[in-house]
Amino acid sequence: MSPRTAQTSAPVLDTLAERWSPRAFDASHAFDEGALRGVFEAARWAPSANNSQPWRFILARRGSESFAKIEDTLAGFNKMWAGSAAALVVNIAEVADADGNAQPWAEYDLGQAVAHLSVQAHAEGLYVHQMGGFDREAISAAFGLEARFVPVSVMVIGAIGTVEQLPEPLREREVAPRTRIELDELFVARD
Repeated sequence: MSPRTAQTSAPVLDTLAERWSPRAFDASHAFDEGALRGVFEAARWAPSANNSQPWRFILARRGSESFAKIEDTLAGFNKMWAGSAAALVVNIAEVADADGNAQPWAEYDLGQAVAHLSVQAHAEGLYVHQMGGFDREAISAAFGLEARFVPVSVMVIGAIGTVEQLPEPLREREVAPRTRIELDELFVARD
């Protein structure tokens, strides 16, 4: 068992217990065309309200113009490490359909799609790290997104690197023990 494997209070799937979000990515790793098909297929089959499937993605491989556009919008520490990943992905919620009808569950549904994607990625030996620290307006402008498409998060996907490649302030966070609040604390009420 890896030291990064979650110590759960009840049995869960190995893929879930082993999944974690590193910051150290292998800068020599690259994706061939179609290499991420399985992870996006997992996202495609996530559940959604009324089967609306209100998730969209911008996939950018390292070295591409789109990758540079996304990387330019990253904030704070994210700029220090995310560029070494093989791909950056913008996770977008379609908050209104093409006719202008609101899709109030779009962000929730996008979250489910991204969760499915991250679990599939881990099952395929890849790592995902999701980020909220980015400029949403800059992403929208850089890619000409209509107002109904809202960038919610950015994630990196790639092969894991080594802690030594990270700047000093991030090394400690990379190897810190994984923690979660206790299971009982998740419940507001439980009968």
